[in-house]
Amino acid sequence: MIDSIWYRRLLTVSIAFLAAGVLGSCTTPESSSPPPAAEVSKTMTTNQEYYELRLYRIPGADKQKIVSDYLEKALVPALNRMGIDRVGVFTLKETPDDFSIFVLVPYATLEAFSQLNPKLASDSRYQEAAANLFTLPKDDPAYTRIESRLMKAFAGMPVLSTPDKAAETRLLELRIYESHNEDAALRKVEMFNKGEAALMQKMKLGPVFFGETLISNDVPNLTYMLSADDMEAHKQHFKDFLEHPDWEQMKKIERYKDTVSNITSQFLLPTSYSQI
Repeated sequence: MIDSIWYRRLLTVSIAFLAAGVLGSCTTPESSSPPPAAEVSKTMTTNQEYYELRLYRIPGADKQKIVSDYLEKALVPALNRMGIDRVGVFTLKETPDDFSIFVLVPYATLEAFSQLNPKLASDSRYQEAAANLFTLPKDDPAYTRIESRLMKAFAGMPVLSTPDKAAETRLLELRIYESHNEDAALRKVEMFNKGEAALMQKMKLGPVFFGETLISNDVPNLTYMLSADDMEAHKQHFKDFLEHPDWEQMKKIERYKDTVSNITSQFLLPTSYSQI
């Protein structure tokens, strides 16, 4: 009964967001005028993607290479053959004792997500390329666990955006905003949809995706990723965002106060074969 009530609330709020035109300009305490009709139409006709963010927990550098080879030569090509592109593969920046690898996979639909394992199982090219990892013994695995979160793209940014790949020093920041209950989490998503995400784009923070987390071990939360050519540029863009008058107005809106209980930030570097 609790689950059904929560889903009805989520559906009602989501429909309300779309009807309100979530791609509109920043909402301020003094103004809440709707966006142009063209923007509302675009929002309502663009399907929101789903994202799986995997975290491979890896015990050491030798095993990290095995997992990385598997991702580069087996998993990413297999996903591309399925029509799944823009697959991101990242390692942690400046954490020499943590050999984890992050993999971001975008899905057009939940059905595409559900079909992943059967398609991989029937893909002979994938199975052959993955043999080096799959044949490791039980007492010496390549990774200890795969942690995963499933997300739905925000209506305000319904599809993933790939950053410019020209910069050799390019980095990404993964940010997780936890909330103390589901209602607070939905209101924080609303805040992004009604101005915060657009302001981040305007201030050149380079959003890659914004996702409402549906399944993970730390819900309720939202998760998003920013990009920049280097750390210096990223810090400047964030400074510009925090000092912008629109943000000063937005954060004073009573509806959006106390919607975030904890923020986690991790800086990532793309691998040479990452498509993001």
